[in-house]
Amino acid sequence: MPYAERADIRHHDPMPDPTSQTPPTPAPDAKDWTWVIEQPCPDCGFAGALIAPGEFAIRIAAATAPWQEVLRRSDVRDRPAPTTWSPLEYSCHVRDVCRIFDERTRLMLTEIDPGFANWDQDATALEERYWEQDPGQVAADLATAATQLSRTYAAVPADAWGRTGRRSNGSVFTVTTLGRYLLHDLVHHLWDVGAAPLAREK
Repeated sequence: MPYAERADIRHHDPMPDPTSQTPPTPAPDAKDWTWVIEQPCPDCGFAGALIAPGEFAIRIAAATAPWQEVLRRSDVRDRPAPTTWSPLEYSCHVRDVCRIFDERTRLMLTEIDPGFANWDQDATALEERYWEQDPGQVAADLATAATQLSRTYAAVPADAWGRTGRRSNGSVFTVTTLGRYLLHDLVHHLWDVGAAPLAREK
């Protein structure tokens, strides 16, 4: 076959879709982050011990609303490093955090000292192929999940903040400490993508 024809065939080969290829997997985060319930986080600045339970609902809203703007970024699919999630992948994770913690909080409010089903966030990211998801759909789903989570915390009865639940690793939470742990996760992931919670009105 003449060289020109071979070159023409190569020229028309379809280019691979970068979103269809599995990117490198970040190293699992095996750290125990429960210390942020009582101690300030030196990275994102979150100070959970200073937050009263009555503020949780409004702070959840403030820490999830900025993802709408993040998901409109032109580089939302770009990873800052090969093994660091892109803003899109972090957004998917935050959406799922809202869903999981809403489920756990409701469980604590309706059952006595329930055990939480284990959630492998790294496996979920791979199984759900976070990097392939549509930013517009993620934005809509995240807003829905965050609104539901905020409503759940706004409706916690005054005498229920001390109800308990436990993670599969044995860590015990009250509704209050779970809320603080959750808020740190939301705030920290905004920091991960160079964003911050909405300012609270004074």
